[in-house]
Amino acid sequence: MLNMSVVHYIAHFRSRNDEARLQGLLAGCQKLLLWATVGGSLLALAVWVPLGHFFDFQRTNLLFAVLVCLMMSLWSGFGVALCQGMAWFKRMAVISVVAVSFRLIFAWVMTRRYPTAWMALSSSTVSFLANFILFYWWKDIFRHPAQRISPWNREFIQFLMVTGATVGGTYFFTTGDSLVSKKYFVGGALDAYQMASKFGRAIPQAVLPLLIVTFTSRSGSKETAAKTDQRILLMLYAGGLACGAAVLILFRGLALKLYLGQPNAAAADMIIPFSFTMVLIGLNQAVGMWSLADRTFKVAILYGALGLAYWVSLLLLGKTPQILLLVMPIGAGISFCVLCVCWLAGRARKA
Repeated sequence: MLNMSVVHYIAHFRSRNDEARLQGLLAGCQKLLLWATVGGSLLALAVWVPLGHFFDFQRTNLLFAVLVCLMMSLWSGFGVALCQGMAWFKRMAVISVVAVSFRLIFAWVMTRRYPTAWMALSSSTVSFLANFILFYWWKDIFRHPAQRISPWNREFIQFLMVTGATVGGTYFFTTGDSLVSKKYFVGGALDAYQMASKFGRAIPQAVLPLLIVTFTSRSGSKETAAKTDQRILLMLYAGGLACGAAVLILFRGLALKLYLGQPNAAAADMIIPFSFTMVLIGLNQAVGMWSLADRTFKVAILYGALGLAYWVSLLLLGKTPQILLLVMPIGAGISFCVLCVCWLAGRARKA
């Protein structure tokens, strides 16, 4: 929530070419993000045990691996937020490739030697180490001493609250079903669902960089020329979602066989509705983030409320894989229709 708010404000002032205010804001946001990261780390320490018991993490070592992964994610995100606001996408892209390489090499070497769940999860923790390379360029961000400008004002607080709703909606839309499956499913049903979800979640993740660039660009500029580029990025994002889902559905059997070494009919059947759901969720996320960057706050808050309603529906109804995979695309589709109607209605009123 704080990261997205900081990214928005840095991009906003960077586009105004106000170097003095930008440097002061960067210095102020550095302190804000530092304390937010420390607070998030303390919060994680406080809630990791009760949440782990609620979602039935029976092994302490696996739960501890989750905690360590979260800590690394928080501290690496500390640097990523400032660099994203400065639109350093080339550097972030290179670092992302390095992070993926770390993750694959670690997973390949260590899980072959120690085939345990907590060791596999530790590969994510190792991949976050690559993001710490961003701290090397802090001398480029703070090119000269700056008087700190606190970002805390009425506008920032309002935006922060709306961002909280958007981030919450994204969390519920993208990961709510995994919490439900962990709570209700057991044995082969859980294994097949987790395998289908592993492939299905790759669809929005593959095109997420396009959405991040769109959010940063829209936060900084709303001029006609920039707006055209932003719409092109959104079209590429939507096309990427559709193409990714089509490719996964067509080659799901081959993908599972290559990954598992043997066919998995149950997981292959689950991939079809899961892929449709991920396309709809990706479109929901696009509307939510565009509305946030455009400061269409009512639509952004509605996105958060719909995400919560979606997760509650899954929690109440999705007690078997069949029912869950039926409720997911219906809920995501209804949410997308509601968001589009409200978004278009708001644009019509502005016109």
